Amino acid sequence: MSNFKDTVLVSGGAGYIGTHTAVALMEAGYRVVIIDNFSNSEPSAIEGVKQIVGHDVIFEQVDTCRTDELRRVFERYDFSTVIHFAAYKAVGESMDEPLKYYMNNLLSYMNILELMKEFKRPNVLFSSSATVYGDADVLPVTENTPRKPATSPYGNTKQMAEDILRDCCAAYEGMYGIALRYFNPIGAHPSALIGELPRGVPNNLLPYVTQTAAGIRECISIFGNDYDTEDGTCLRDYIDVVDLAAAHVAAVDRMTEKKMKTKYEIFNVGTGRPVSVLELVTRFEKANNLKLNYRFAPRREGDVPAVWADTALANKELGWVAARDLDDTLRSAWAWEKHLRGIK
Repeated sequence: MSNFKDTVLVSGGAGYIGTHTAVALMEAGYRVVIIDNFSNSEPSAIEGVKQIVGHDVIFEQVDTCRTDELRRVFERYDFSTVIHFAAYKAVGESMDEPLKYYMNNLLSYMNILELMKEFKRPNVLFSSSATVYGDADVLPVTENTPRKPATSPYGNTKQMAEDILRDCCAAYEGMYGIALRYFNPIGAHPSALIGELPRGVPNNLLPYVTQTAAGIRECISIFGNDYDTEDGTCLRDYIDVVDLAAAHVAAVDRMTEKKMKTKYEIFNVGTGRPVSVLELVTRFEKANNLKLNYRFAPRREGDVPAVWADTALANKELGWVAARDLDDTLRSAWAWEKHLRGIK
């Protein structure tokens, strides 16, 4: 496979961020092996990836919680890097079903790490989250901002997984790890062939907005308008999923080209620009020339008033910067929703 830069295993590669990253990796010259068990994604996502890249893709239906299934992938494919996306991700559900989250998110991850060690595969890229910062005392947050105790089992699995990767990289010769802490991924691929595909009622704001625009939801609830912010609604750092995917390619390049400065590194992946929930809704309306029903609702448990990234480290070390315009991102999200629903 000398015409490829390298081979990358993408676990949870049929998911929202996984599909966009798989596309970006293939476009950057990597051979990609996607694994997923479709517990929280759809086979149609893989078809979308195929259409974008214009050729077949390597896909195996595998449950990463099952070591026997995962071992077969390690035996069949020679990859040096794994990007681990496979995890449950709904904060509210994790409060109701903590064991489901601890079992799935940590077991699948430790299985991957164990096989990476056994098969002497060096590079692990972990999909972490800004939730690890909790309600930070100082904004914007840097990679050195102290992590606060997690406010949900979901957030706790992200903190624990970071610590597991740090400890494994320290203990095992030849193992290197990067944790990317994402802020709020939004938008869809410009082709409108892949995007966020929530099951049931969306947990994230933008799919709820696009489903309201499509007439599937009656009204958007904005949780809390009495926060200490300019318009009273929460501030977040919304990053285009295509920009986010590009950060993964930059991190894989850094690993495969052996440019890491320590065996375990952490990078914030955001825009560095805070946008309020109300502003996101009103900018979506303007960008797509639509009027939406929205109302203010009481604050939601677990929501922090404000969080956004200092991205200087990722900009400098990864040579990566979030480049896409917010209005273009909001248009891409609506284009994807229309594609899904067959709306002209």
